[in-house]
Amino acid sequence: MDKGYIHIYTGNGKGKTTAAFGLALRTMMAGKSVYIGQFVKDMKYNETKIEKYFENIKIEQLGHGCFINTLPKQEDIDIATEGLNKCAKILKSGDYDLVILDELNIALYFKLFDVKKVIEILNNRAENVEVVITGRYAPKELIDIADLVTEMKEIKHYYYSGVEARDGIER
Repeated sequence: MDKGYIHIYTGNGKGKTTAAFGLALRTMMAGKSVYIGQFVKDMKYNETKIEKYFENIKIEQLGHGCFINTLPKQEDIDIATEGLNKCAKILKSGDYDLVILDELNIALYFKLFDVKKVIEILNNRAENVEVVITGRYAPKELIDIADLVTEMKEIKHYYYSGVEARDGIER
């Protein structure tokens, strides 16, 4: 049995979720199974359609939508906590080779749950499970326990010149 490692894709640049889905595709093409839990998100982005084409992936949205311009409500906290508990069971079961916790860092940033709880869950996962955590604002405590940390740094983005999110590129 191979040891699973913890990856973090963070930073203010574009591409964190995209990189995680790229790794998911690579994992599936190797005949392995993937679980993706998307925190905060509730919109069906194009990447969520991948389940229609592959049997060895499961994607669940564990959020109640985006609250970037507001504060999270109790309902957001409850849904995120329920999602985290579900991911804890999945990680411990070892049923999936790769588990992606998409936007988990954002959930932590908005204090939907505690980083100590996340670390406990990660430490109690099945030994062979590879984990990818995405989202801006990765807390130092997670960075410290991770085996691989990649920071996406924004240098320039066309969004600031008025280009909206495009189908197939940003969503």
